[in-house]
Amino acid sequence: MATGQRLMRAIPVSEFGGPEVLKLQSDVVVPIPEEHQVLIKVPACGVDPVDTYIRSGTYSGKPRLPATPGVDVAGLIEAVGERVSAFKKGDRVFTTSTVLGGSAEYKLAADHTVYKLPEKLDFQQGAAIGVLYFTAYPALLHSASAKAGESVLVHGASGGVGLAVCQIARVYGLKGLGTAATEEGQRVVLQNGAHEVFNHREDNYIDKIQKSVGEKGIDVIIEMLANVNLSNDLNLLSQGGRVIIVGSKGPIEINPRDTMAKESSIKGVTLFSSTKEEFQQFAAAFQAGMEIGWLRPVIGSQYPLKKVSQAHEDLIHSSGATGKMVLLLK
Repeated sequence: MATGQRLMRAIPVSEFGGPEVLKLQSDVVVPIPEEHQVLIKVPACGVDPVDTYIRSGTYSGKPRLPATPGVDVAGLIEAVGERVSAFKKGDRVFTTSTVLGGSAEYKLAADHTVYKLPEKLDFQQGAAIGVLYFTAYPALLHSASAKAGESVLVHGASGGVGLAVCQIARVYGLKGLGTAATEEGQRVVLQNGAHEVFNHREDNYIDKIQKSVGEKGIDVIIEMLANVNLSNDLNLLSQGGRVIIVGSKGPIEINPRDTMAKESSIKGVTLFSSTKEEFQQFAAAFQAGMEIGWLRPVIGSQYPLKKVSQAHEDLIHSSGATGKMVLLLK
């Protein structure tokens, strides 16, 4: 797999642990793509919560080590495998997965996980598509089966997935409500499609949401922090309402009776459960979204590759962060 000649900067993790295991090396060999792989020159790589779980060894699917963290990358095709026909050197692309992570100047990806990136989006935005939109779209439209005219509350809307849900909800005709912890976050949530926004640090914000939606309640709740909010979510739902869990940092006690009278449901989602065919369906919708202009990734904090450990530390402890965190490899 290795050329034995070209070297690159990368973050090869050889043991699970805290952010301190993320160490930049400058002598990592540039890999060569196999038959159905492409090699991407990476100017930007996304940083997601799942990266911190994988790095710490707490994620259900542990990678074999050494591995580099990162799922989302965007860049230029550097080389293609013998059986790759959809891409050529120089194509602008983004990914939904890479071979052994993305925090490196060159990364391999299977050709079916790579998609064209239009010129109107820069590489930072390209690195903010994969995990965010390929999670948000199936969560809202497949798992929740949300329909035009229904209401959706995005609990934690100022983060990357939350903003993607807000954009998708608006373009598909749903009434969007969001929560955010800061004035800046609330402003961005409204700018990205939500009709109303609430400060979830206020003691009475649940009362404000209930007053806004009235007796009917909310049809769909996309939940980013279920270990804190799930009990309140169940009380906010409409008859037949659905809670879709995208994120949780621990356990929570709920009363199952809260689901009975309304015949409501709770369902979890993960990016990695979608099939190859479903990914292609989602990608077709996103290509249209990029062309039309409703798919607009919001970029948050940006770090140079050498500060990847600081990026992970900040992501773990951040509160009220807005948009997608990105590593820059230029």
